[in-house]
Amino acid sequence: MKYFDSHAHYYDERFCEEMDGSVDELIDALLSESVSGIINIGTSPETSRLAIEQAKGHENMYTAVGIHPSDTRFLSDMESELSEIEKMLLSPDSRAVAIGEIGLDYHYPDTDKERQMRYFEAQLDMARRLDMPVVIHDRDAHGDIMEVLRRHSGVRGVLHSYSGSVEMAEELVKIGFYISFSGTITFTNARKPREVAAVLPRDRVLIETDCPYLAPHPKRGTLNHSGNLNLTCAALAAVWGISEEECARITEENAKRIFGI
Repeated sequence: MKYFDSHAHYYDERFCEEMDGSVDELIDALLSESVSGIINIGTSPETSRLAIEQAKGHENMYTAVGIHPSDTRFLSDMESELSEIEKMLLSPDSRAVAIGEIGLDYHYPDTDKERQMRYFEAQLDMARRLDMPVVIHDRDAHGDIMEVLRRHSGVRGVLHSYSGSVEMAEELVKIGFYISFSGTITFTNARKPREVAAVLPRDRVLIETDCPYLAPHPKRGTLNHSGNLNLTCAALAAVWGISEEECARITEENAKRIFGI
């Protein structure tokens, strides 16, 4: 049985700081043993380049490149930065299958919401023009995310590590989006993700790690990696009342469909 990790950040410095051995050796071992594919996701021009370089060394590792809302505060020239992102997307060597991680993050009180919105909408416009799916980050911004996506009708993609309501998830599915669940679906206090998963069409659901973050229970708080996907898959399978093997097959097929793999 193998699992498809639809959202990872293997270039993150935590892998070098907190693990013994090489992260590339870890990725190779996972892809040979328990993982059928990985989407390595950038959050800025710099980390998108890192994600691409890393993916070149691993069969069945793909990339998404884009500008995360929290990274916009470190950037200064949106036009040139987005031009760089587009060049990466169009490069035959990038293995890029989506634009991401993009979106809105209103968690902190000093957030420049207007700045985040400009980058978000510009990347949605790029997605429509290039006919590519997007990977969306939504933290404490559910209402604005939905409003923006309604304005950009026809754009498709994934809401990653979903934290919204059942009603929002149902509307997202209607307008062409997939919903991805991370290790949070295994947390004992995470009732909402399980409620959402229970009502979604099974052909619109993915699983992910968001590694090195969001390790599933009982490994919560440790360095996460794709080898922990079995725990997330088992939790989702329990919600659906099916075997873990069937859940792994369904979510892998869904990931390959939305990312065109």
